[in-house]
Amino acid sequence: MKNLVFALLTAAVLLPATPAAGGWSSTVVNSGNDAEKVLLKETVIVNSRRVYIGDLFSSAGKKANIAIAYAPKPGQRAIFDARWLYRVARAYNLDWRPLGAQDQVVVERKSQVITREEIEDHIRAALIERGADQNTTVELSNRMMRLHVAGDANITISVEDVIYEPRTKRFTAILLAPAGTPGATRTRVTGRVNKIVEVPVVERQMMFNEVIRKNDIKWIKVRGDRLPKDTITDIDELIGKAAKRRLRAGVPVRRTAVQRPILVPKGSLVTITLKASRMTLTSQGKALENGTDGDTVRVTNLQSKKVIEAKVTGTARVTILPYRWQAIN
Repeated sequence: MKNLVFALLTAAVLLPATPAAGGWSSTVVNSGNDAEKVLLKETVIVNSRRVYIGDLFSSAGKKANIAIAYAPKPGQRAIFDARWLYRVARAYNLDWRPLGAQDQVVVERKSQVITREEIEDHIRAALIERGADQNTTVELSNRMMRLHVAGDANITISVEDVIYEPRTKRFTAILLAPAGTPGATRTRVTGRVNKIVEVPVVERQMMFNEVIRKNDIKWIKVRGDRLPKDTITDIDELIGKAAKRRLRAGVPVRRTAVQRPILVPKGSLVTITLKASRMTLTSQGKALENGTDGDTVRVTNLQSKKVIEAKVTGTARVTILPYRWQAIN
């Protein structure tokens, strides 16, 4: 709104003096040989710092190139109402009068947009030049931030007066666009610097108890503040582990989502082994719970129907201590 008011106020400065400033309803349009029948335009896009008669009125003839107002800033617009338009028509002897107070012209200044992503890239580069960690990303406080420059200007940005506070990870900066021009707009921005870390993830979906191999893993870069504290960052914590539940491709893995592979599934048949100094005895059993390498699980001896505890030593294999052997038979 401030820019709209400014455009209208400055517009009056460019008007020549008029014999009266009264309302358009009681004044007659000047007539003469140089007067021409003109029509009012409703929406106008300009690409210069000034608005001309030809921008607002059609069939203005030689008067079309007369500047009558300052254009709004690039990307913004101004509304010229019926009263002001009628003052222009009277001042320049144009054969036009408003039909009512609702007559107006909306003038928009053509612009080129500098996106938020481009702004963040420039600020990040400026921070790195001043010694900031390269493994960082910049996030503006205003997520809708963008800059407009004139349609005929170069899309360039310069960053000045960057202040960074390592403790809070906050920054402030002054942007100039277009850079290196006398009419560059100065814009103050604030934001946050975020640490970027590399984490190993599975590159394809993996199902329950599927073992993760080295060729199943890739590295991605993620903002550190968005990672849970138990996220796996060491590849050795993934290789050889199995999924406790479905793992999505490209998503950081938490330690609670993987485990050692289940070698003895619940309900499966197992070989029960007893190793003594001079003999090895075996028997068949049924696992009553899941077990990974080194786990102690409960097993039913299929011969004696007794339940014992045994240590998982391989796929479908468990071993018991010598003093428990009598429980098998």
